[in-house]
Amino acid sequence: MAYSLLVRDVWRALNRALIATALVFPVAAATRPASDLTVVLDFQGSHSEQSILEMQREAQAVLRASGIHLDWRTRSQATRESFNDLVLVKFSGNCDLDTAQRASGKRGPLGSTFISDGRTLPFAEIACDQVAVSVRSAMSRSDFETADVLLGRALGRVVAHELVHVLTGSCEHGLEGVHKAALSGRQLIADSLPLSAADAIRLRQRHRDKSR
Repeated sequence: MAYSLLVRDVWRALNRALIATALVFPVAAATRPASDLTVVLDFQGSHSEQSILEMQREAQAVLRASGIHLDWRTRSQATRESFNDLVLVKFSGNCDLDTAQRASGKRGPLGSTFISDGRTLPFAEIACDQVAVSVRSAMSRSDFETADVLLGRALGRVVAHELVHVLTGSCEHGLEGVHKAALSGRQLIADSLPLSAADAIRLRQRHRDKSR
């Protein structure tokens, strides 16, 4: 079964706290050297350090072909710094497989990107429970020995998918690779799920435009 990833025109539905935080970041007192893209992580539920480290590694690996470097911060870390280029990623639910085991049969999107008046906003939301359910459905018995790594890999691919939307300013999905409109649990934990050549070109163009 493939699970969808959505772009939502729901600016009014964004959590007020997220909006307020994002507006504060650029005017924080401290400064730091510019990075290609700072990704601020806002966790609403449980998660393991190993999964998050793997998520960061995988998302960077997927986007490496685009030439974009990801610099990671937690929400608390980000309030003490300022950033030239920032995306806030909220992780709703619990990012763990134990929760997925107890989850109901209800299915929903793995992730969402938000737009307002046709403009993509620098916000994304990852539905951790849905990602965990998808991952668990694709795992064999031996896979549970590396469960945290596989969940982190899946989260990294969903994050990369949403970042493509944000960075290109486009609601369109790709025809192949990590930016397809729907991804199966097996695709999320497979050894590789690269960025398509077309998406890499679009991101490199965006990178060049930002550097001018």
